[in-house]
Amino acid sequence: MVRRTPIWMVVVLAGLTTVARAQDAAPIPAVQEGKRPAVSASGNPHYVIGPQDVLDIDVWKEPELTRSVPVRPDGKISLPLLNDVQAAGLTPDQLAGEITDSLKKFVTDPQVTVIVAEINSRRVYILGEVVRAGAYPLLPGMTVLQALSSAGGFTPFANRKKIYVMREENGKEEKLPFNYKSAVSGKGQNVGVTEVEAGDTIVVP
Repeated sequence: MVRRTPIWMVVVLAGLTTVARAQDAAPIPAVQEGKRPAVSASGNPHYVIGPQDVLDIDVWKEPELTRSVPVRPDGKISLPLLNDVQAAGLTPDQLAGEITDSLKKFVTDPQVTVIVAEINSRRVYILGEVVRAGAYPLLPGMTVLQALSSAGGFTPFANRKKIYVMREENGKEEKLPFNYKSAVSGKGQNVGVTEVEAGDTIVVP
């Protein structure tokens, strides 16, 4: 004889199954948010901010104060509550500290992060018989050879033997020769100037 399950038990079991499925599908509670790490800087912490750089200013839990700002030609940035803040000449950590101290008048325990989003203040200029003459970002340890490569190389009319770098030193402009043939040979003899500095102009006649 087949034993039948009472209808009331079927209903109860079905209800329990539905509850179990709902609990499995429920989202896991978020982990309680802790205190954000202290002030930090991006990339090279010793980088000195300059005009035309773009900075990401993040103030913890203050979205109205968090924004991306350019450094003006006068070296300052504009921020809510603080108006003009000197940025050029400081490292990201130093600027974050200055902003933190200034915000203490308006915000409880401000925590500020400064990130250099775009480095536009340090440039090298390449002129003459290159494929793409113009201004290029100066990368750390950038060589004259690398700078020429970023300009797309030479045109057919380039005089590779008479390349030089114009550089201002002690208030005077100097003309520094660069021996392209020695540089590409890898021998390192009589190359002349090897690394470029901010503001250098490479001339390819």
